[in-house]
Amino acid sequence: MTSTAHDYAPAIAFDLVVRGRPAPQGSKKAFNHNSTGKIITQEMSKYVRPWRQDVRAAAEDALRLEDDPHAFPLNGPLSVDMVFSVERPKSHFGTGRNAGVLKRSAPPYPASMPDLSKLLRSTEDALTSAGVWRDDARVVECGRLAKVYTASGDPDSLQVPGAVIRVRRLEVA
Repeated sequence: MTSTAHDYAPAIAFDLVVRGRPAPQGSKKAFNHNSTGKIITQEMSKYVRPWRQDVRAAAEDALRLEDDPHAFPLNGPLSVDMVFSVERPKSHFGTGRNAGVLKRSAPPYPASMPDLSKLLRSTEDALTSAGVWRDDARVVECGRLAKVYTASGDPDSLQVPGAVIRVRRLEVA
């Protein structure tokens, strides 16, 4: 069997668990600065700055523990897996004596805000600023990109909000 695509042997280059509230990047509000009259843009999500700080701090801590710190920032084609664990709304649980019991009507997946692609963008930018890779343009594919509820039974689900991140080098086999 012949193939026109390259066969890639992904080598794990970096694994990371980040704890904190995942926040999207992308929606901005524009307004005029009162004294200068210039147009200023501001992130709509008040949680994006703390999320990027959480990702950057976790990544910098992990980089300090790397066996070969000179391997970073990563360069060349990369693949990423990112699984974001988000908190279930309180409305998914019963009340009174059933306060900790998940309702049968609760959805299995968080098919609501924030957008998965915007979570990816904020996290990629934080990994760039932490020095994991030279530029997020090096990411040429996403392996597993998912948004799951905390403690959902998913193999990459965390017990608290956060993300599991895996970066692989793509090298032609």
